Amino acid sequence: MAGSEMTDGTQLPYGESDSAVSFTPAWWLPSGHAQTLWRRFAGAPVVTQQRERLELLDGDFIDLDWVWQGANSPGRDETIVLILHGLCGCSSSPYITSLQAQLQAYGLTSVAMNFRGCSGEINRLARAYHSGISDDVQEVMSRLVQAYPDCRFTAVGYSLGGNVLLKWLGEQGEQAPVERAVAVSTPFDLAQCSLAMGRGPSRLYGRYFVRRLVNDMRGKRVHLEQHDAREQAGILAGLGDPDGIRSIWEFDDRFTAPLHGFADAADYYARSSSSRFLPEIRKDTLLIQSADDPLIPDAALPAAGSLPGNVQLLLSRAGGHVGFIAGAGSNWLERRIADFITR
Repeated sequence: MAGSEMTDGTQLPYGESDSAVSFTPAWWLPSGHAQTLWRRFAGAPVVTQQRERLELLDGDFIDLDWVWQGANSPGRDETIVLILHGLCGCSSSPYITSLQAQLQAYGLTSVAMNFRGCSGEINRLARAYHSGISDDVQEVMSRLVQAYPDCRFTAVGYSLGGNVLLKWLGEQGEQAPVERAVAVSTPFDLAQCSLAMGRGPSRLYGRYFVRRLVNDMRGKRVHLEQHDAREQAGILAGLGDPDGIRSIWEFDDRFTAPLHGFADAADYYARSSSSRFLPEIRKDTLLIQSADDPLIPDAALPAAGSLPGNVQLLLSRAGGHVGFIAGAGSNWLERRIADFITR
């Protein structure tokens, strides 16, 4: 995509000044791995969340966690920011609460959507969530618009949540009920990213996610059996035992794909990757990526010149995966997001 380049390698989106977007990593977090792990383990601001449960049309539920600006009800013309977390994340993930704290400081109400089974309570159905689960976003957003018709909406997605958000934006086109959107550390090409987590140092992340996903699958099957949901438990049992799974690709091939109507992992990745939906996005959208992201290889990034004019790519040389830590107490990423959706 056209744009000037910073001396640190940051690709500037259209119409932005150098001082507005320049990112320099903290000297003690120079690598993508360090940036990624620091965000995961360093903690985050404490925010007061108020939970709301949405009953879905298929009999399942999704939990939302609100951080209100002022009274516990948005006023006319107030902006509400919908936030989507990443794989194995939730509304209490550090990057979510950090953003909610920043948005509250900007005078904005935010609502973090927990994907199915991610709110601390196992969901009712065998189906879970995945990188292309845009129908759940559509149902949640429709309910929010119906509940708050006098409000404006924007949306932010991280990693898996960024992919889901961009897919949804492309599917909805002009009809998407948001004014602006931001996607951070998005795995635009799911196949490339899945393969990357099976190679080199990135295998550590792949193994971590596999352990989490396998344990969640086992726990969910037991939970459904114990709560008299034998039909749903039987669906999971029919997929086989997850023992021996060693890669994200294998997990998606044996569980994610058949559970959600895909032929196999390759079909799931091809149909769910946000890269194929980017040209159809019609709302102003900012993509924030780092070239040293250990989970997203260069081959997964959008090709130069492939984005529509309303979609801006900010590609920094450093920052890791949902990192972008410029120093102790840094909130560079959160301010960048808030500045974009309020400008």
